[in-house]
Amino acid sequence: METVNEKKGIFKYVLLVVVLFLAFMVGASTYVVHQNEYVTVRRFGKIINIAQDPGLHFKTPFMDSTQSISAKVILYDIPQSDVITKDKKSMITDTYVLWKVSDPLKYVQTLNAIDARAEERIEASVYNATKNAISSMTQDEVIEARGEQLTQLITTEAGSDMEGYGIAIVQAQIKALDLPDDNKQAVYDRMISERNNIAASYTAQGDAEAQKIQNETDKQVAIIKAQAQKDAAVLEAEGEAAYMETLSKAYDTEEKADFYSYIRGLDALKESLKGEKTLILDKNSELAQILYGNFN
Repeated sequence: METVNEKKGIFKYVLLVVVLFLAFMVGASTYVVHQNEYVTVRRFGKIINIAQDPGLHFKTPFMDSTQSISAKVILYDIPQSDVITKDKKSMITDTYVLWKVSDPLKYVQTLNAIDARAEERIEASVYNATKNAISSMTQDEVIEARGEQLTQLITTEAGSDMEGYGIAIVQAQIKALDLPDDNKQAVYDRMISERNNIAASYTAQGDAEAQKIQNETDKQVAIIKAQAQKDAAVLEAEGEAAYMETLSKAYDTEEKADFYSYIRGLDALKESLKGEKTLILDKNSELAQILYGNFN
């Protein structure tokens, strides 16, 4: 006959089994969706639900299975590759991609939610987009377009291709765009030559502008000088006219004429007697008459 202790032991054992079973059933019928995560629910291999809202969710135990898919933006560094420009020049591109799962159903159906497969497909798509963009430009145009313009072209084309896989290309950017070693020096020499030509063009334009300014200045100087000479000629003519008028007034009477002749004779005598000189005069000359006081 069972004792009381034996019955208690059996009861505890049964209770533990029930608790473990209930815990197992709860664990088998629930799953958790974390932030930036999708969870697919499959029933006998077929997707019946995709949970996106963070929190606790329920499923049918023993029948449903779950698979987690990251919804975060992922960085993928693509290996370097060679591309050919429109003018048949080789260039080396080093690109990185930011991508994320945008449609988990398509992602599972096409790539079985395997990131390695996704990145293989992304690499091929981005390479094709890069090749198409660069092959439509000359090498000089590629160098000018590097940055935002080239990034936009590659991102748009690669993103359109990856939509069918449930993947969004956030950004596909060339982080380094280089030339093969055997082409670098030739390109650098050409770039230097082009910069020198641009500098020469600017210098020629500056010289032309300087000559234009010089010509305009010379023109203005010539106009000013001509006007000054004209004004001087007018003043000189007016002075001559005033002089002639004054001279005519000096001779308008006999007394004035004699006085003017007397003054002029004194001035001439003064000039003649400068220094140690001997002055010989004709007795009938005006100077002799002045000296002798016979000037009428």
